[in-house]
Amino acid sequence: MNFIDLKTQYARIEEQVQARIQDVFRHGRFVMGPEVDELEQRLAELVGVKHCIGVSSGTDALLVAMMALGIGPGDEVITTPFTFIATGEMIALLGAKPVFVDIDERTFNIDPDGIGRAITDRTRAIMPVSLYGQCADMDRINGIAADHGLPVIEDAAQSLGATYRGRQSCALSTIGCTSFFPSKPLGGYGDGGACFTDDDDLARLMREIRVHGQDRRYHHPRIGINGRLDTLQAAMLLPKLDIFPEEVALRAECGARYTRLIGERCPDIVPPHIAPDNTSVFAQYTILVPDREATRQRLQAAGIPTAVHYPVPLNRQPALATDEFDLPVAERLSGRVISLPMHPYLKETEQMEVVAALAG
Repeated sequence: MNFIDLKTQYARIEEQVQARIQDVFRHGRFVMGPEVDELEQRLAELVGVKHCIGVSSGTDALLVAMMALGIGPGDEVITTPFTFIATGEMIALLGAKPVFVDIDERTFNIDPDGIGRAITDRTRAIMPVSLYGQCADMDRINGIAADHGLPVIEDAAQSLGATYRGRQSCALSTIGCTSFFPSKPLGGYGDGGACFTDDDDLARLMREIRVHGQDRRYHHPRIGINGRLDTLQAAMLLPKLDIFPEEVALRAECGARYTRLIGERCPDIVPPHIAPDNTSVFAQYTILVPDREATRQRLQAAGIPTAVHYPVPLNRQPALATDEFDLPVAERLSGRVISLPMHPYLKETEQMEVVAALAG
């Protein structure tokens, strides 16, 4: 059994992917070629925003977004400790301070109740993470931000295709950032990412920042990075985008089936809680178990791969370690989460096999 299954997906779109690759080799515009423009336009339409800016990775998307907002040394950015290192890492890379707020017990996303208490005169942005494919409570977060005149960056590396109160992830805040890492719901065949915004000035800044701060050839009014999305990655993402709505629906079916089967057979396991106003793309299907190591060993013996997203909260990572913040929920749940095989092509029989092994 595969944890994710990119081979089945590729078999569906092999002809289209190969045709797109050949188009790039024929026109020879390997950097910022026409496929990048095409992908950006289509993604902006999908999400429902004015601007999409393709960049070299989901990590660089966060960096570019914060650079466009002018975040730097001495500033503070409020975020969650329960996420991949990139979220806190990019804040620290700019010389700013990650200010960690604990998470909601059910969704694992940042708890809005703690955000207001964390705001200081140094706070420059709020960066919620839409974890596991489900959006954070963005209306409440945006309301708090508006009361304090702060921008919001949605770290939507795992949630492109999800909706919150009928609106698409990446269209819910000042800037939305996503990732095209291969395992993501819309994943390429290498690194890639994108920033989304309705703000014309921020879009212009982000486009300049991704090309060394350049506003025209050999003219650099600001410091930037080499953060462009490769033409070949854009070309290969376009056929994936064609089938993306169908795959989002298949992910929802798989997630609902897992939850039903676990509810029927595993009373001591907590399946993902999807808030009533949300849909999830189930970038991961992550459950809470009483004894993670015993559960992983039992599934491994049955030939079922698992993963842990994430075993160490950011406040306990050596690079960002701090005892400044009280984060009991994140620290407790990080010891219990386990992710099951999840992808659009997961068969019902495979899911029944997983749940049978969970039930012991």
